[in-house]
Amino acid sequence: MRGVKCYVPVPRPATRPGSAPAPTAPGAPALPAVTLEDLASFRPDPIAPRMEPNGWTVVGLPTNFYAEPAEQVRSGVLLGLPAEVRFEPAGTWWEYGDGAAVSASTGGSAWSSLRLEEFSSTDTSHVYRSVGTYSVALTTVYRAEYRFAGSAWTPVEGVVSVASPPVSMVVETADTVLVAQDCSTARGAPGC
Repeated sequence: MRGVKCYVPVPRPATRPGSAPAPTAPGAPALPAVTLEDLASFRPDPIAPRMEPNGWTVVGLPTNFYAEPAEQVRSGVLLGLPAEVRFEPAGTWWEYGDGAAVSASTGGSAWSSLRLEEFSSTDTSHVYRSVGTYSVALTTVYRAEYRFAGSAWTPVEGVVSVASPPVSMVVETADTVLVAQDCSTARGAPGC
C-alpha cells in the first residue's frame, strides 16, 4: 500500500503506548495489554469497491467510486481466552491507478443516494485525463475493540487497514453526434 500514512492512531486511554489493558475478574491475575498484533487472527473481510458508470468512464468527466464498509464482529481466542473483536469503519483510501489517490472519512455513496445527476463530482470521485485501462485499489481503515465473555468493549490503540481486490476499468473519449432527425422514427436519416 504505497503512501498510506494519512491515518494516525486515535488517542485512547491505555496503560502503555500502543496498548489497552485486558479486563480481569477481581482477584484474578492481570492479563497482558492487547495490541493490534494480538488481533492478527481477527481481521475484517475486504469489501467490494463499486464505481459509476460500472467498468467504464469518459475522459474529463467525474467517475464516482464508493464502497459500503460496515461494522464486523469476529469471535475467537484472544490471549488464551474466548473473545470478540469488533471492527468499526474509520475511513477509506482510494488509489485510482493513474497516480492520484484520496482519503475519505466514509466509503462514499452512489449518485442516486446523493440525489446527484450522473457524472457529478463527489468526495470519492475522480476525473481521468487520458484514455486507457486502469486498476483502482481500495483500502478500508478500521478501529478495533475487544471484549472477553460479554464484558464491556475495550478499544485498541491504532487502526487496521484492509485492502480489497483491485477493480479494472476502461477510460474512453466520447464524441457528440449531430443527427438530422429523431433516429427512433427516421432510422435512415443522416447520422443514424
